[in-house]
Amino acid sequence: MAKRLRTQRRGAGGNGYRSPSHRHVDDIRLPVFNEKDGIVKDLIHAPGRTSPLAIIDYDGTSTYQIAAEGVSVGQKVAVGGTKITPGNIVKLSSIPEGTAIHNIEGSPGDGGKYAKVAGASAMIVSRGSTIVVQMPSGTFKEFNPNCRAAIGAVAGNGKMDKPLVKAGKNYHRLHTRSKANFHVSGVAMNAVDHPHGGGSHPHIGGPSTKSRNAWPGQKVGRLSPEKKERR
Repeated sequence: MAKRLRTQRRGAGGNGYRSPSHRHVDDIRLPVFNEKDGIVKDLIHAPGRTSPLAIIDYDGTSTYQIAAEGVSVGQKVAVGGTKITPGNIVKLSSIPEGTAIHNIEGSPGDGGKYAKVAGASAMIVSRGSTIVVQMPSGTFKEFNPNCRAAIGAVAGNGKMDKPLVKAGKNYHRLHTRSKANFHVSGVAMNAVDHPHGGGSHPHIGGPSTKSRNAWPGQKVGRLSPEKKERR
């Protein structure tokens, strides 16, 4: 009897694929204040994240925020306003072109969804009825001008400059983020273990695309491309 595919095992959520949530720091979202100043009280390590976190006190209310590069303990940061300083949270409509930003909201008030890993930053390209932002991948994306973002790049760049040395360290690093530390390709498996396996040849031997509507056990390889619309 064949074992379940990797996609099926991940979907079942076993211990190997379950993130240790008890180790994670609180949900990181941009604060809902309109305009308020705060002070950085501490910079801490956050298991499960590639970047450090900043504990910011806003008049007695402490929140966790992704630490921006250059932010230090005791520094003043602001929510709202138009001051372009690393760590400040400003509406996209008030940020000039060419400014590096991170933790960008996808829709106004959602708390931030884009450019959140260590060393990542996006850049404002143009402003108008929509704000065009160049994402860390190089692609361009449009945002509502009322969406907010934090100024600067995410701290923690160069995290992997120091070698891991041992495979065990890599295992624990990836396990904190619920990721496997090895990946066996389907063509390297036996036919009983994977649809791409078997045949004593290093190629699939058939179509590598699957329908987008296929059930999870069938979704191996690539998804079928979408039809192009004729203009």
